[in-house]
Amino acid sequence: MPDLTGKVVLVTGANRGQGRDIAKHLASLGAKVALGARDIEKVKALSLEIGEDKCLPLQLDVTKEEDWISAVNSIISTYKKVDVLVNNAGVFMKKPILDTTVEDFQELINVNQLGVFRGIKAVAPFMQKQQNGSIINNVSISSFAPINQSAAYAATKAAVSNLSKSAAIELGRKGIRVNVVHPGVIETDMVSNNTLNLDRDAIPLGRMGKANDIANVIAFLASDQSAYCNGTEIVVDGGLTLGTDI
Repeated sequence: MPDLTGKVVLVTGANRGQGRDIAKHLASLGAKVALGARDIEKVKALSLEIGEDKCLPLQLDVTKEEDWISAVNSIISTYKKVDVLVNNAGVFMKKPILDTTVEDFQELINVNQLGVFRGIKAVAPFMQKQQNGSIINNVSISSFAPINQSAAYAATKAAVSNLSKSAAIELGRKGIRVNVVHPGVIETDMVSNNTLNLDRDAIPLGRMGKANDIANVIAFLASDQSAYCNGTEIVVDGGLTLGTDI
């Protein structure tokens, strides 16, 4: 298991789904975890579950630059550093492209794409001073294998994939690693609320993923075990995107 003792980690979208499990898992490995979410009451409740000595609940709407500034300043004030950012917050939309409005598309860009950009901008100056940091962008297999009727979602995820690679080149020279995780179909509220019509037999491992499957990979990228990983993309999809089984 990776050892995250002494690491200070900020997880966005920590109130539910993958973000909740990621935060709990990283805390169990010794990290101090800042729990970022729009719903502060939910992350306050999560901090009680994890242990208040291990967590810092934060109001963080990733679409608001002022929330990012306030959240990162609170982390620095409390822990004196920030070692890891997990850009996890995101929204999914399954909608035919001809029914997708410009407003729909802009909403997804603002959360999924610009939310990650704002996060990198907020933490990188502090990581640069430390000459050390790990930024992990939780993206999606949709960035290279789009789900039908999800053009806007897929476009924002593809943008983040390339943003991550570019940031890895630039920030790597400052001691900051930037890596990507591409989850496949993971059993969360987001999936259950948006039917994907997926035949589980299409997944070579024969099951949907669990949030902890993603948390385990995030933990590796957050730890010093991945010290030479930069610009890496790890696909966690049970083999779904390998090809056609015929």
